[in-house]
Amino acid sequence: MKIVLATRNEGKIVELRRLLTDYDVVGLEEFPDAPDVPETELTFAGNALLKAHAIARHTGLPAVSDDSGLCVDALNGMPGVLSARWSGRFGAGEKDLRNLQLVLDQLGDVQDGARGGHFMCAAAIAYPDGRSQVVEGRMEGVILREPRGTGGFGYDPIFLVEELGKTTAELTPDEKSAVSHRGRAFRALAELLR
Repeated sequence: MKIVLATRNEGKIVELRRLLTDYDVVGLEEFPDAPDVPETELTFAGNALLKAHAIARHTGLPAVSDDSGLCVDALNGMPGVLSARWSGRFGAGEKDLRNLQLVLDQLGDVQDGARGGHFMCAAAIAYPDGRSQVVEGRMEGVILREPRGTGGFGYDPIFLVEELGKTTAELTPDEKSAVSHRGRAFRALAELLR
């Protein structure tokens, strides 16, 4: 079965192809006229479904999309669905650094025992006939006081996976896929597709 990933993010496409090996997975690079779908919903599941339905309608193929973000306990679950634009809209690299720094600044006075949080991912598949399904994955951790590691992106350098003793920026791609919110969500989605 051919499936379209509703993203232009090459890193995400590579990661998802690794998780959905039973399918002919293509990205939006094969559909240059595909719409950019704004994430206007208030939940990860809502945003994932919004994008998947729009791309399924546009391409006539099953479309897979996800939305994910960092939820910090001391910030009442924020940045949450606003994770990618927590500090405003900037270029990709600059945006990641500003978002990360803003979370660190907001947690400056929060004691070590109260710096818990999780990454959340909702993955959706939508079919051209309007059917859809959503699954979620979650990864628990702790927000560090300063970045560690050079891998990953976004908030990865400040998110410690306690049982591994590493930040998600210090994990290899295979280690990250095994424990990450996105890996869990897409393995669950792959099970649904089977």
